[in-house]
Amino acid sequence: MAFAPLRALAAASILAAAALSAGVALAAAPAPQSDGTVDMAKVMKPGPLPELAMGDAAGVPVIEYGSLTCPHCAVFARDVFPQLKKDYIDTGKVRFIFREFSRNPLDVAAFVLARCVGDEKTYAAIELLFSAQDKWAFVDKPLEPLIAAMRPAGLTHDQAMACLKDQAKADAIVAIGKRANDEIKLTGTPTFVIDGKVYGGELTLDQLKAVLDPLVKK
Repeated sequence: MAFAPLRALAAASILAAAALSAGVALAAAPAPQSDGTVDMAKVMKPGPLPELAMGDAAGVPVIEYGSLTCPHCAVFARDVFPQLKKDYIDTGKVRFIFREFSRNPLDVAAFVLARCVGDEKTYAAIELLFSAQDKWAFVDKPLEPLIAAMRPAGLTHDQAMACLKDQAKADAIVAIGKRANDEIKLTGTPTFVIDGKVYGGELTLDQLKAVLDPLVKK
């Protein structure tokens, strides 16, 4: 006769533990606080260069402003973006747009080289440069290591040197950063704009999920 109450108590304990566990899981990934709001329609207007966009045009727009010499941007590209792409971009839930934000002349040069392989290949070149960032971004004489980092993208040394003389492309890349400063008061990289809200700093996948899941079409 005593076993029935014990079974009920055990079942109640299991349910309570499950509820507590679920609560902990939810608490572990709150949506990050935004740094401010912007006019999303205005921010979505294209700039002087073709957008580096991927995903369904009807998906929720996610704009990342990134710098190629920014370690946090490289970590995001390596550790977070692949799963974001798999879960949200490739499934049509998100329209991801990467915009160049140059913090220094080396950023400008690196972005110019990435654009030189063709707009449709630029983001792959950016990922390539992020993956080799420690080999060119933080050395005393970065030009030759930067050019070497672009060789797997099919850019020869002569092509790279010629590309770096493209002042119009360099000016356009600088203009993208200036516009970001003017429109969203960008203070660091990476910075994300989602649903009219600005999120400064590297976001984890769980934080992005917390922001995106209420917005995307299930």
